[in-house]
Amino acid sequence: MVREEVKASTRGNAAGHKRSSATPTKGGRHAVISKNRFFAILCFFLFPLSFLEAIGGKKQGRAPYYVDLKIHCSAILPSPPYKTSPNPGENLPSSGKRQGISRCFQGSVYSAWHKKMSILPKGDSIQIREVWNSNLEEEFALIREIVDDYPYIAMDTEFPGIVLRPVGNFKNSSDYHYQTLKANVDLLKLIQLGLTFSDDQGNLPTCGTDKYCIWQFNFREFNVSEDVFANDSIELLRQCGIDFKKNNEEGIDANRFGELLMSSGIVLNDGVYWVTFHSGYDFGYLLKLLTCQNLPDTQPGFFNLIKMYFPIVYDIKHLMKFCNNLHGGLNKLAELLDVERIGICHQAGSDSLLTSCTFRKLKESFFNGQTERYSGVLYGLGVENGQNTH
Repeated sequence: MVREEVKASTRGNAAGHKRSSATPTKGGRHAVISKNRFFAILCFFLFPLSFLEAIGGKKQGRAPYYVDLKIHCSAILPSPPYKTSPNPGENLPSSGKRQGISRCFQGSVYSAWHKKMSILPKGDSIQIREVWNSNLEEEFALIREIVDDYPYIAMDTEFPGIVLRPVGNFKNSSDYHYQTLKANVDLLKLIQLGLTFSDDQGNLPTCGTDKYCIWQFNFREFNVSEDVFANDSIELLRQCGIDFKKNNEEGIDANRFGELLMSSGIVLNDGVYWVTFHSGYDFGYLLKLLTCQNLPDTQPGFFNLIKMYFPIVYDIKHLMKFCNNLHGGLNKLAELLDVERIGICHQAGSDSLLTSCTFRKLKESFFNGQTERYSGVLYGLGVENGQNTH
Protein backbone atom coordinates (compact mmCIF):
# COMPACT_ATOMS: atom_id res chain seq x y z
CA MET A 1 0.00 0.00 0.00
CA VAL A 2 1.32 3.31 -0.99
CA ARG A 3 1.58 5.92 1.70
CA GLU A 4 1.97 9.53 0.78
CA GLU A 5 4.51 11.61 2.61
CA VAL A 6 3.09 14.87 3.74
CA LYS A 7 5.45 17.77 3.68
CA ALA A 8 4.76 20.79 5.81
CA SER A 9 6.28 24.17 5.33
CA THR A 10 6.14 26.90 7.91
CA ARG A 11 5.93 30.20 6.24
CA GLY A 12 6.15 33.31 8.30
CA ASN A 13 3.33 35.75 7.88
CA ALA A 14 4.67 39.21 7.22
CA ALA A 15 2.11 41.73 8.30
CA GLY A 16 3.36 45.13 7.33
CA HIS A 17 1.51 48.47 7.33
CA LYS A 18 1.82 50.75 4.36
CA ARG A 19 3.00 54.21 5.29
CA SER A 20 0.17 56.70 4.93
CA SER A 21 0.76 59.63 2.64
CA ALA A 22 -1.35 61.79 4.91
CA THR A 23 0.22 64.02 7.53
CA PRO A 24 0.76 62.17 10.81
CA THR A 25 -1.49 62.97 13.70
CA LYS A 26 -0.25 64.45 16.95
CA GLY A 27 2.88 62.69 18.12
CA GLY A 28 3.98 61.74 14.60
CA ARG A 29 5.38 58.27 13.79
CA HIS A 30 5.97 57.35 17.43
CA ALA A 31 2.34 58.00 18.25
CA VAL A 32 1.21 55.61 15.50
CA ILE A 33 3.53 52.85 16.82
CA SER A 34 2.33 53.45 20.38
CA LYS A 35 -1.28 53.10 19.29
CA ASN A 36 -0.47 49.86 17.47
CA ARG A 37 1.25 48.50 20.54
CA PHE A 38 -1.65 49.55 22.72
CA PHE A 39 -4.08 47.77 20.39
CA ALA A 40 -1.97 44.57 20.42
CA ILE A 41 -1.75 44.61 24.22
CA LEU A 42 -5.49 45.19 24.47
CA CYS A 43 -6.15 42.19 22.20
CA PHE A 44 -3.80 40.07 24.28
CA PHE A 45 -5.70 40.76 27.51
CA LEU A 46 -9.17 40.64 26.01
CA PHE A 47 -8.61 37.54 23.87
CA PRO A 48 -5.58 35.70 25.31
CA LEU A 49 -6.44 32.26 23.96
CA SER A 50 -7.17 33.45 20.44
CA PHE A 51 -4.01 35.56 20.48
CA LEU A 52 -1.82 32.63 21.53
CA GLU A 53 -3.42 30.31 18.98
CA ALA A 54 -2.94 32.86 16.25
CA ILE A 55 0.78 33.28 16.85
CA GLY A 56 1.22 29.52 17.20
CA GLY A 57 -0.68 28.74 14.02
CA LYS A 58 -3.27 26.66 15.87
CA LYS A 59 -6.41 27.28 13.93
CA GLN A 60 -9.14 24.97 12.71
CA GLY A 61 -7.45 21.93 14.23
CA ARG A 62 -3.95 22.61 12.89
CA ALA A 63 -1.07 22.16 15.30
CA PRO A 64 1.07 25.11 16.31
CA TYR A 65 4.22 25.10 14.26
CA TYR A 66 6.59 25.07 17.20
CA VAL A 67 4.61 24.46 20.39
CA ASP A 68 4.43 20.71 21.03
CA LEU A 69 4.44 20.00 17.32
CA LYS A 70 5.54 16.42 17.86
CA ILE A 71 2.50 15.77 20.01
CA HIS A 72 -0.15 17.26 17.79
CA CYS A 73 0.58 16.22 14.24
CA SER A 74 2.42 13.10 13.20
CA ALA A 75 1.72 13.77 9.54
CA ILE A 76 4.36 16.50 9.34
CA LEU A 77 6.97 14.93 11.58
CA PRO A 78 10.33 13.81 10.31
CA SER A 79 10.85 10.09 10.66
CA PRO A 80 11.64 9.11 14.26
CA PRO A 81 15.19 8.01 15.01
CA TYR A 82 16.10 4.40 14.40
CA LYS A 83 18.69 2.73 16.62
CA THR A 84 21.10 5.52 17.50
CA SER A 85 20.92 7.51 14.30
CA PRO A 86 21.54 11.23 15.02
CA ASN A 87 19.54 12.21 11.93
CA PRO A 88 15.93 11.02 11.96
CA GLY A 89 15.11 8.88 8.95
CA GLU A 90 18.63 8.87 7.50
CA ASN A 91 18.71 5.08 7.28
CA LEU A 92 15.36 4.73 5.52
CA PRO A 93 15.15 3.72 1.88
CA SER A 94 13.70 6.36 -0.37
CA SER A 95 10.55 4.34 -0.86
CA GLY A 96 9.95 4.39 2.88
CA LYS A 97 10.13 8.16 2.86
CA ARG A 98 7.83 8.38 -0.13
CA GLN A 99 5.35 6.14 1.60
CA GLY A 100 5.09 8.38 4.62
CA ILE A 101 6.85 6.12 7.06
CA SER A 102 7.06 9.04 9.47
CA ARG A 103 3.39 8.47 10.21
CA CYS A 104 3.68 4.73 10.62
CA PHE A 105 5.87 3.91 13.60
CA GLN A 106 3.72 3.78 16.70
CA GLY A 107 5.23 0.86 18.61
CA SER A 108 8.34 0.43 20.69
CA VAL A 109 10.54 2.41 18.33
CA TYR A 110 8.23 5.35 18.96
CA SER A 111 7.65 4.89 22.66
CA ALA A 112 10.27 7.25 24.05
CA TRP A 113 10.61 9.74 21.22
CA HIS A 114 6.89 9.99 20.54
CA LYS A 115 5.46 9.06 23.92
CA LYS A 116 2.69 11.62 24.21
CA MET A 117 1.12 10.76 20.88
CA SER A 118 -1.00 7.76 21.82
CA ILE A 119 -2.45 5.86 18.90
CA LEU A 120 -5.86 5.01 20.28
CA PRO A 121 -7.26 6.06 23.66
CA LYS A 122 -7.31 2.44 24.83
CA GLY A 123 -4.34 1.05 22.97
CA ASP A 124 -3.26 -1.08 25.92
CA SER A 125 -6.53 -3.02 25.67
CA ILE A 126 -5.57 -4.53 22.29
CA GLN A 127 -3.62 -7.78 22.03
CA ILE A 128 -1.96 -8.64 18.72
CA ARG A 129 -1.83 -12.44 18.84
CA GLU A 130 1.35 -13.55 17.10
CA VAL A 131 0.77 -16.85 15.30
CA TRP A 132 3.67 -19.21 14.55
CA ASN A 133 3.79 -22.84 13.48
CA SER A 134 3.72 -23.96 17.12
CA ASN A 135 0.38 -22.33 17.99
CA LEU A 136 -1.35 -22.35 14.60
CA GLU A 137 -3.99 -24.99 15.42
CA GLU A 138 -4.75 -23.38 18.78
CA GLU A 139 -5.37 -19.96 17.21
CA PHE A 140 -7.54 -21.37 14.43
CA ALA A 141 -9.64 -23.11 17.10
CA LEU A 142 -10.31 -19.67 18.63
CA ILE A 143 -11.17 -18.24 15.21
CA ARG A 144 -13.69 -21.01 14.54
CA GLU A 145 -15.40 -20.16 17.83
CA ILE A 146 -15.76 -16.42 17.16
CA VAL A 147 -16.47 -16.11 13.44
CA ASP A 148 -20.26 -16.39 13.76
CA ASP A 149 -20.41 -13.56 16.29
CA TYR A 150 -17.73 -11.42 14.62
CA PRO A 151 -18.29 -11.88 10.88
CA TYR A 152 -16.54 -8.72 9.64
CA ILE A 153 -12.93 -9.64 8.83
CA ALA A 154 -10.45 -6.91 7.98
CA MET A 155 -7.40 -8.31 6.22
CA ASP A 156 -3.93 -7.13 5.27
CA THR A 157 -0.82 -8.88 3.97
CA GLU A 158 2.90 -8.17 3.77
CA PHE A 159 4.83 -9.59 0.81
CA PRO A 160 8.20 -9.03 -0.91
CA GLY A 161 7.06 -6.18 -3.13
CA ILE A 162 6.64 -6.04 -6.91
CA VAL A 163 9.53 -7.35 -9.00
CA LEU A 164 7.98 -8.14 -12.40
CA ARG A 165 6.28 -6.00 -15.03
CA PRO A 166 4.66 -7.84 -17.93
CA VAL A 167 5.37 -6.88 -21.53
CA GLY A 168 3.13 -7.25 -24.56
CA ASN A 169 -0.29 -6.10 -25.62
CA PHE A 170 -3.10 -5.71 -23.09
CA LYS A 171 -6.79 -5.07 -23.60
CA ASN A 172 -6.85 -2.18 -21.15
CA SER A 173 -5.10 -0.82 -18.07
CA SER A 174 -6.95 -3.11 -15.67
CA ASP A 175 -5.82 -6.12 -17.71
CA TYR A 176 -2.23 -4.89 -17.40
CA HIS A 177 -2.66 -4.42 -13.63
CA TYR A 178 -4.03 -7.93 -13.26
CA GLN A 179 -1.24 -9.50 -15.31
CA THR A 180 1.27 -7.64 -13.13
CA LEU A 181 -0.48 -8.94 -10.01
CA LYS A 182 -0.58 -12.51 -11.32
CA ALA A 183 3.08 -12.56 -12.35
CA ASN A 184 4.24 -11.36 -8.95
CA VAL A 185 1.90 -13.45 -6.78
CA ASP A 186 2.76 -16.59 -8.76
CA LEU A 187 6.49 -15.97 -8.24
CA LEU A 188 6.72 -14.52 -4.71
CA LYS A 189 5.85 -15.78 -1.23
CA LEU A 190 3.65 -14.38 1.52
CA ILE A 191 5.45 -13.03 4.59
CA GLN A 192 2.67 -12.00 6.97
CA LEU A 193 -1.13 -11.95 7.20
CA GLY A 194 -3.19 -9.84 9.60
CA LEU A 195 -6.84 -10.49 10.49
CA THR A 196 -9.14 -8.33 12.62
CA PHE A 197 -12.61 -9.67 13.46
CA SER A 198 -15.51 -7.44 14.50
CA ASP A 199 -19.29 -7.50 14.74
CA ASP A 200 -21.68 -5.14 12.95
CA GLN A 201 -21.18 -2.56 15.70
CA GLY A 202 -17.39 -2.61 15.41
CA ASN A 203 -16.80 -4.59 18.62
CA LEU A 204 -13.77 -6.88 18.72
CA PRO A 205 -13.55 -10.35 20.31
CA THR A 206 -11.73 -10.93 23.60
CA CYS A 207 -11.24 -14.71 23.30
CA GLY A 208 -11.71 -15.23 27.03
CA THR A 209 -9.10 -12.63 28.00
CA ASP A 210 -9.30 -9.08 29.32
CA LYS A 211 -8.07 -7.65 26.00
CA TYR A 212 -9.43 -7.35 22.48
CA CYS A 213 -7.77 -9.77 20.08
CA ILE A 214 -6.44 -9.44 16.55
CA TRP A 215 -4.25 -11.95 14.72
CA GLN A 216 -0.91 -11.76 12.95
CA PHE A 217 0.25 -14.87 11.05
CA ASN A 218 3.97 -15.21 10.30
CA PHE A 219 5.00 -17.46 7.39
CA ARG A 220 8.25 -19.38 6.90
CA GLU A 221 8.46 -19.82 3.11
CA PHE A 222 10.09 -16.52 2.18
CA ASN A 223 13.88 -16.66 2.55
CA VAL A 224 15.66 -13.35 2.18
CA SER A 225 18.90 -15.17 1.28
CA GLU A 226 17.42 -17.22 -1.55
CA ASP A 227 14.22 -15.67 -2.89
CA VAL A 228 13.54 -12.78 -5.23
CA PHE A 229 12.29 -9.55 -3.64
CA ALA A 230 12.12 -5.80 -4.07
CA ASN A 231 14.95 -4.26 -2.05
CA ASP A 232 12.94 -1.25 -0.89
CA SER A 233 10.06 -3.41 0.32
CA ILE A 234 12.21 -5.77 2.37
CA GLU A 235 14.24 -2.94 3.89
CA LEU A 236 11.01 -1.21 4.85
CA LEU A 237 9.70 -4.38 6.53
CA ARG A 238 12.99 -4.74 8.40
CA GLN A 239 12.69 -1.17 9.65
CA CYS A 240 9.18 -2.03 10.80
CA GLY A 241 10.45 -4.88 12.95
CA ILE A 242 9.83 -8.03 10.90
CA ASP A 243 12.42 -10.67 11.82
CA PHE A 244 12.99 -12.73 8.68
CA LYS A 245 15.29 -15.19 10.45
CA LYS A 246 12.65 -15.94 13.08
CA ASN A 247 10.04 -16.34 10.37
CA ASN A 248 12.21 -18.97 8.65
CA GLU A 249 12.80 -20.86 11.89
CA GLU A 250 9.40 -20.61 13.60
CA GLY A 251 7.01 -19.46 10.90
CA ILE A 252 3.87 -21.15 9.62
CA ASP A 253 3.93 -23.79 6.91
CA ALA A 254 1.84 -22.34 4.08
CA ASN A 255 0.24 -25.64 3.06
CA ARG A 256 -0.87 -26.37 6.63
CA PHE A 257 -2.25 -22.85 6.92
CA GLY A 258 -4.26 -23.33 3.72
CA GLU A 259 -5.81 -26.52 5.07
CA LEU A 260 -6.83 -24.90 8.34
CA LEU A 261 -8.10 -21.79 6.57
CA MET A 262 -10.32 -23.94 4.37
CA SER A 263 -11.99 -25.51 7.41
CA SER A 264 -12.06 -22.38 9.58
CA GLY A 265 -15.49 -21.10 8.58
CA ILE A 266 -14.14 -17.76 7.36
CA VAL A 267 -13.97 -18.73 3.67
CA LEU A 268 -16.70 -20.24 1.49
CA ASN A 269 -19.14 -18.48 3.81
CA ASP A 270 -21.62 -15.89 2.54
CA GLY A 271 -22.23 -14.75 6.12
CA VAL A 272 -18.70 -13.31 6.36
CA TYR A 273 -17.79 -9.80 5.19
CA TRP A 274 -14.19 -9.19 4.09
CA VAL A 275 -12.90 -5.65 4.56
CA THR A 276 -9.73 -4.58 2.76
CA PHE A 277 -7.81 -1.65 1.30
CA HIS A 278 -6.57 -1.80 -2.32
CA SER A 279 -6.55 -5.55 -1.93
CA GLY A 280 -5.92 -7.28 -5.25
CA TYR A 281 -2.56 -8.59 -4.03
CA ASP A 282 -3.97 -9.53 -0.61
CA PHE A 283 -6.62 -11.77 -2.14
CA GLY A 284 -4.16 -13.05 -4.72
CA TYR A 285 -1.89 -14.44 -2.00
CA LEU A 286 -4.81 -15.92 -0.07
CA LEU A 287 -6.11 -17.66 -3.19
CA LYS A 288 -2.63 -19.05 -3.80
CA LEU A 289 -2.65 -20.51 -0.26
CA LEU A 290 -6.15 -21.93 -0.64
CA THR A 291 -5.78 -23.48 -4.08
CA CYS A 292 -2.04 -24.34 -4.10
CA GLN A 293 -2.06 -23.16 -7.71
CA ASN A 294 -1.06 -20.16 -9.75
CA LEU A 295 -3.71 -17.48 -10.23
CA PRO A 296 -6.11 -17.72 -13.19
CA ASP A 297 -4.94 -16.29 -16.50
CA THR A 298 -7.84 -13.84 -16.77
CA GLN A 299 -9.59 -11.34 -14.53
CA PRO A 300 -13.00 -13.04 -14.81
CA GLY A 301 -11.39 -16.30 -13.69
CA PHE A 302 -9.77 -14.51 -10.76
CA PHE A 303 -13.05 -12.92 -9.70
CA ASN A 304 -14.90 -16.22 -9.99
CA LEU A 305 -12.54 -17.59 -7.34
CA ILE A 306 -12.95 -14.46 -5.23
CA LYS A 307 -16.71 -14.81 -5.36
CA MET A 308 -16.50 -18.47 -4.35
CA TYR A 309 -14.05 -18.17 -1.45
CA PHE A 310 -14.88 -14.61 -0.34
CA PRO A 311 -18.51 -13.98 -1.37
CA ILE A 312 -18.77 -10.48 0.15
CA VAL A 313 -15.80 -8.15 -0.21
CA TYR A 314 -15.43 -4.43 0.53
CA ASP A 315 -12.40 -2.57 -0.79
CA ILE A 316 -12.11 0.77 1.03
CA LYS A 317 -10.08 2.25 -1.82
CA HIS A 318 -13.08 1.64 -4.09
CA LEU A 319 -15.49 3.15 -1.55
CA MET A 320 -13.38 6.33 -1.44
CA LYS A 321 -14.34 7.05 -5.05
CA PHE A 322 -17.84 7.89 -3.82
CA CYS A 323 -16.71 10.25 -1.04
CA ASN A 324 -15.83 13.88 -1.62
CA ASN A 325 -12.32 15.02 -0.70
CA LEU A 326 -11.02 11.60 0.37
CA HIS A 327 -7.76 10.51 -1.18
CA GLY A 328 -4.43 8.83 -0.52
CA GLY A 329 -3.43 5.59 1.14
CA LEU A 330 -4.72 3.92 4.27
CA ASN A 331 -2.70 6.03 6.70
CA LYS A 332 -3.77 9.26 5.03
CA LEU A 333 -7.43 8.22 5.03
CA ALA A 334 -7.24 7.22 8.69
CA GLU A 335 -5.83 10.65 9.53
CA LEU A 336 -8.59 12.40 7.60
CA LEU A 337 -11.20 10.37 9.51
CA ASP A 338 -9.44 10.81 12.89
CA VAL A 339 -8.79 7.09 13.21
CA GLU A 340 -5.56 6.40 15.04
CA ARG A 341 -3.26 3.41 14.85
CA ILE A 342 -2.28 0.70 17.31
CA GLY A 343 1.00 -1.06 16.62
CA ILE A 344 3.51 -0.51 13.83
CA CYS A 345 2.42 0.04 10.25
CA HIS A 346 3.67 -2.36 7.60
CA GLN A 347 3.00 -5.10 10.09
CA ALA A 348 -0.09 -6.94 8.97
CA GLY A 349 -1.89 -7.16 12.32
CA SER A 350 -1.76 -3.43 12.95
CA ASP A 351 -2.72 -2.64 9.36
CA SER A 352 -5.72 -4.96 9.52
CA LEU A 353 -6.94 -3.26 12.72
CA LEU A 354 -6.55 0.16 11.14
CA THR A 355 -8.45 -1.12 8.09
CA SER A 356 -11.29 -2.35 10.31
CA CYS A 357 -11.61 0.91 12.26
CA THR A 358 -11.33 3.04 9.13
CA PHE A 359 -14.03 1.05 7.33
CA ARG A 360 -16.46 1.51 10.20
CA LYS A 361 -15.81 5.26 10.39
CA LEU A 362 -16.13 5.63 6.61
CA LYS A 363 -19.34 3.61 6.54
CA GLU A 364 -20.96 5.72 9.24
CA SER A 365 -19.71 9.09 7.99
CA PHE A 366 -20.34 8.79 4.25
CA PHE A 367 -22.69 5.88 3.56
CA ASN A 368 -25.20 6.10 6.42
CA GLY A 369 -24.25 2.56 7.36
CA GLN A 370 -25.24 1.15 3.96
CA THR A 371 -22.43 -0.17 1.75
CA GLU A 372 -23.95 -3.33 0.25
CA ARG A 373 -24.18 -1.97 -3.30
CA TYR A 374 -20.42 -1.31 -3.37
CA SER A 375 -19.28 -4.85 -2.56
CA GLY A 376 -17.49 -7.19 -4.92
CA VAL A 377 -15.14 -4.62 -6.47
CA LEU A 378 -11.37 -4.59 -6.02
CA TYR A 379 -9.83 -1.22 -6.74
CA GLY A 380 -7.84 -0.98 -9.96
CA LEU A 381 -8.82 -4.30 -11.49
CA GLY A 382 -11.89 -3.14 -13.40
CA VAL A 383 -13.98 -6.24 -12.89
CA GLU A 384 -17.22 -6.27 -10.93
CA ASN A 385 -18.60 -9.58 -9.68
CA GLY A 386 -16.75 -11.52 -12.34
CA GLN A 387 -17.95 -9.39 -15.25
CA ASN A 388 -15.63 -7.18 -17.28
CA THR A 389 -16.84 -3.59 -16.96
CA HIS A 390 -14.98 -2.32 -20.05
